[in-house]
Amino acid sequence: MKRVAVYPGSFDPITKGHEDLIHRSLQFEDQLIVAVAVNVSKQPLFSQQERDTKIKQCVPDKRLEMRSIERLLAEFAKKVGASVIIRGLRAVSDFEYEFQMALMNRNLAPKIETVFLVPAFDLTFVSSSLVREVARFGGDVSPLVDPTVQQALKRKFGK
Repeated sequence: MKRVAVYPGSFDPITKGHEDLIHRSLQFEDQLIVAVAVNVSKQPLFSQQERDTKIKQCVPDKRLEMRSIERLLAEFAKKVGASVIIRGLRAVSDFEYEFQMALMNRNLAPKIETVFLVPAFDLTFVSSSLVREVARFGGDVSPLVDPTVQQALKRKFGK
């Protein structure tokens, strides 16, 4: 039986931290569905299609699939046949929120496990919002994102 995992997030934009977790997840899963969040209360920098394209460019693996998610994560995971939800923990401050979410997902879908992965040490501070902020003001984000993402950020911000 094929092991399917879901890795949810905004990926606005995908960072090297996200890439690290995707590569590592694919070491123990047969298929990874990157669930790109559609949050109607937020205005993303990149469209859904742009985020999907950048993810595919950064991690070209046939076991990787992108899907948009506009519903409860637990329901989405059940619908796609996932047995695992992948979540990243960058700092202790992430833990409390992620722990609550994992418990709620377990309540909603008891057969689906949440697995927490810690990114590579040099990527623990990287977040999409931080990358956007630095790029907005013309800072160098090259150590934090794939070159294709860096170019897309430059185009968005006209830098």
